[in-house]
Amino acid sequence: MSDSPLSRDAVTELVKVQLAEILEKSPSDIDPSASFASLGADSLALIELVEAIEEQLTPIVGEFHIDDEDLEGLTTVQEAVDYVAAKLAA
Repeated sequence: MSDSPLSRDAVTELVKVQLAEILEKSPSDIDPSASFASLGADSLALIELVEAIEEQLTPIVGEFHIDDEDLEGLTTVQEAVDYVAAKLAA
């Protein structure tokens, strides 16, 4: 059994689905290697994404929080997935 309650694939899917909903796109349109800027996600969309991820993960793992300072360093979908996966494994 892994240390994380969610697999990396599950985290990727969660981030893609939540971001797609915010940007009114299909999850299949969200390329993990794409930057948030290239997808049209502004800072407000990223705040919404953080809130959605926290809301989805808290019932699964208990209190889950992404710090605003950490958010500033995330520029791609994959970086967000890596961050969430690492935080879940910690």
